[in-house]
Amino acid sequence: MLSRVGTVAVTKKKKKKRNSNTRRMESSSNFVARASAQPLKNADQLIDSVETFIFDCDGVIWKGDKLIDGVPETLDMLRTKGKRLVFVTNNSTKSRKQYGKKFETLGLNVCEEEIFASSFAAAAYLKSIDFPKDKKVYVIGEDGILKELELAGFQYLGGPEDGGKKIELKPGFLMEHDHNVGAVVVGFDRYFNYYKVQYGTLCIRENPGCLFIATNRDAVTHLTDAQEWAGGGSMVGALCGSTQREPLVVGKPSTFMMDYLANKFGIQKSQICMVGDRLDTDILFGQNGGCKTLLVLSGVTSLSMLQNPNNSIQPDFYTNKISDFLSLKAATV
Repeated sequence: MLSRVGTVAVTKKKKKKRNSNTRRMESSSNFVARASAQPLKNADQLIDSVETFIFDCDGVIWKGDKLIDGVPETLDMLRTKGKRLVFVTNNSTKSRKQYGKKFETLGLNVCEEEIFASSFAAAAYLKSIDFPKDKKVYVIGEDGILKELELAGFQYLGGPEDGGKKIELKPGFLMEHDHNVGAVVVGFDRYFNYYKVQYGTLCIRENPGCLFIATNRDAVTHLTDAQEWAGGGSMVGALCGSTQREPLVVGKPSTFMMDYLANKFGIQKSQICMVGDRLDTDILFGQNGGCKTLLVLSGVTSLSMLQNPNNSIQPDFYTNKISDFLSLKAATV
């Protein structure tokens, strides 16, 4: 026979078990409520509900230098329906003009005004805050950022030119830096080295009011279609570690580019559909901007990643690739 103390203990155990079960059920119901992504079944319905499509590039339009099947026909169909097309990429290695040439090389008719790279976003952000023209920008990144800064009329230093520079450490060695640098812009950089880390660190830590701007924090990128490669987030992470500062991000999922686009074209954000292959950049970018979202499984994100219980970012719809707009359109006629 149980004592009063034993009975209380058993009752507490039962109550604890019930609470645990309740929490599991609540967690399960939360997951069901969160898992709202639907497979795209009626493409016409989605197309007719918006006036603008914003496409990510890598993993949606191409992979590396290889065009994804069915892209030209899909874009032509959307243009025929009178839709505005905009291409937004977090890759900062090229300028808008250079991306225009890439689209042309791949046989796509896309004008420069329709392209928004994070290299352009960095320059556009500096213009939006009236960054002083007598101040300089130190660039940890590639040619795209330099070209966009030059077009915007800003002075810069760094970039690929610093890729071959080395620091020879000797007793008492002090590395000099330009005290007129008012912003450090960090993007994807295949010529990343210790010299750049130290130079950028000195500017951010020692120049009063120096801005720390990141074009994006993507963990991986597609340099080739054979595998994933370390992305711009790895370069940004090095500067975060050395400065103990968080950057202002101008690329996706930050709303800066979305706000810029909406203002430039006079678009209502509810009339935009963001199409991308990454949950934490593309889909979050669209959701942060109040747009409809479509995830394509032709790039970074797989169906199992989307449906993982730990994933809280759910697009409105998902499909295999953007050319499904054509087949799903035909199926619903």
